[in-house]
Amino acid sequence: MNELPLWASLPAALLLVAGGLLALTGSLGLLKFKNFYARIHAPTLGSTLGAVAVLLASLLISSARAGHLVLNELLLVPLLFISAPVTAMLLMQAARKRDARHAEPPSPSA
Repeated sequence: MNELPLWASLPAALLLVAGGLLALTGSLGLLKFKNFYARIHAPTLGSTLGAVAVLLASLLISSARAGHLVLNELLLVPLLFISAPVTAMLLMQAARKRDARHAEPPSPSA
């Protein structure tokens, strides 16, 4: 049986718990905040940082099992840091345009 050494399993467990707590915090922010603009911010930060913590735990476990440094998981980190904020910005721009369209006074009929 391929058991993980203690030096890898303890930090990996802490990173997994931290990642889960960050994702949970972001999800609770999604439920607690009142308007769309506040709601979009918490899950974006929570999910991004939580996923990075899980990826670091995966990197640690993969490296411990392989016996050498495995950096495959680091390829996902730039994708997470790019995709989550870009998605949030696109959603906020769409909401802002929707709000501006509904806030315009009706044009006078001739």
